[in-house]
Amino acid sequence: MDPNFISFGITCYLVFVVSTTLHEAAHAYAAMKLGDLTAYYGGQVSLNPMPHIEREPIGMIAVPVVSYLWGGALFGWASAPYSVDWANRYPKRAALMALAGPVANLFLAFISYLIIMCGLKLGWFTNPQSVSGGLIGMTQFTVPIIEDDAVMLGIATTLSTFLYLNVFLFLFNLLPVSPLDGSAIIKVFMSDDVARRYQKVMSDPMNSLIGIVVAFMVFRTYIAPHLSWLVLKILYPDIGYS
Repeated sequence: MDPNFISFGITCYLVFVVSTTLHEAAHAYAAMKLGDLTAYYGGQVSLNPMPHIEREPIGMIAVPVVSYLWGGALFGWASAPYSVDWANRYPKRAALMALAGPVANLFLAFISYLIIMCGLKLGWFTNPQSVSGGLIGMTQFTVPIIEDDAVMLGIATTLSTFLYLNVFLFLFNLLPVSPLDGSAIIKVFMSDDVARRYQKVMSDPMNSLIGIVVAFMVFRTYIAPHLSWLVLKILYPDIGYS
């Protein structure tokens, strides 16, 4: 197996674990502040990935590893527990709790972007002359000036992965279908009574299964390709694209 494929997979997995841990910790922290201590007692108000991995070992370990080795695209999930009774009593608070996860991913993407921009300004990185391949070629997106420097190449690859993965996680989770965060966030715009009825419908396991399949297909087909190029143009507005 190609060593570059393995090393890039390890980078992607570590970025996934950090990003997912922050996402779920943000959910848990927001819930705690808004009156639900379920995740706090479960240990999820933590940046230590172990409580999150122990809660979802299949979504945090098995599926990401298998999906990358099988298809070259890492996929996985995690979750933070919450009280359904609390969410039904306070649907607006539950919506704010749901929003905290995507906001955490947006924060990580913004920090990655700032570091990349600083690296370009300080001469640590140089703009690529051209790019192609979208997310698959993300290792090209921030190329160190000294291309033989393994450390700088690793930093560039990691920053690019942090930026792209967290932009994708931010927008994917905002899709308004169960079980994604967007299905809870839109309750902010509903009356409490409508939000409770909506919550009951969205909590049906079959609706969640259908929702995640539809969301993944729509995002992968119609959103992800355009999003890749949008981030590229923001990073490197003066280079050519193919």
